[in-house]
Amino acid sequence: MGCDRIGSVLHAYFDNELDPIAAAEFERHLAQCAECTQGLEALKSLRSAFNAGQLYQKTPKRLRKRIRAEMKSARTLSVMPASIPKSWLALAAALILLALTAWQVVIVRRSSMKEAVLAAEIVDAHLRSLQPGHLTDMVSTDQHTVKPWFDGKLDFSPPVKDFAEQGFSLQGGRLDVVQGRTIAAVVYARRKHFVNVFIWPSSEKEADPRSGSRQGYQWIDWRKGGMEFCAVADTAAADLKQLQRLLSD
Repeated sequence: MGCDRIGSVLHAYFDNELDPIAAAEFERHLAQCAECTQGLEALKSLRSAFNAGQLYQKTPKRLRKRIRAEMKSARTLSVMPASIPKSWLALAAALILLALTAWQVVIVRRSSMKEAVLAAEIVDAHLRSLQPGHLTDMVSTDQHTVKPWFDGKLDFSPPVKDFAEQGFSLQGGRLDVVQGRTIAAVVYARRKHFVNVFIWPSSEKEADPRSGSRQGYQWIDWRKGGMEFCAVADTAAADLKQLQRLLSD
């Protein structure tokens, strides 16, 4: 089972949004929870990567001086002019452009952080499944046996397919927990490797595959048909891309 604090509480702690009492309580929790500790380290690593990448840019000195001069000039005016000077319009346009640029950086940062945290949780879930007796709750190579097994155990029906002819033989399925919710995990064998395909409902729009690696494991994530899929394995990235295409057809 995953820790129910890995989501909102961890992010609030990382962003210094918790009050002192809640922060102290979560720090005591960190001392005993390896999952939250790993999640926090992932967030710190991501922040360091953004800082190293110099994604933030300070306002040019000339623009700061101009803004201060315009503000000082405005304070000395006792009556507003009938028309706005062109210089003020240019300044306002520059400020709007800076605000839009900063907002785009924030969106990219949040999206990348969300992706990093998801990758960390998915890879951790994959590693847990490789422990003896944890890979499958339902062992079967028959998709018509595995798919009904999920009925009544989840509030959605995950797609289950067998691709043995294409080199991905179905091994079974199990329940897992990612980001605080119970999801489906469909297991495939690729040569001598196991591939976990995690599936859960998503209200977000369909998205092209995003992929990456963590701790030597490849992952690929995509959304289609109201579901989000994330496949993880220690196979080649091309293998996961092939499985992604098979599941998307």
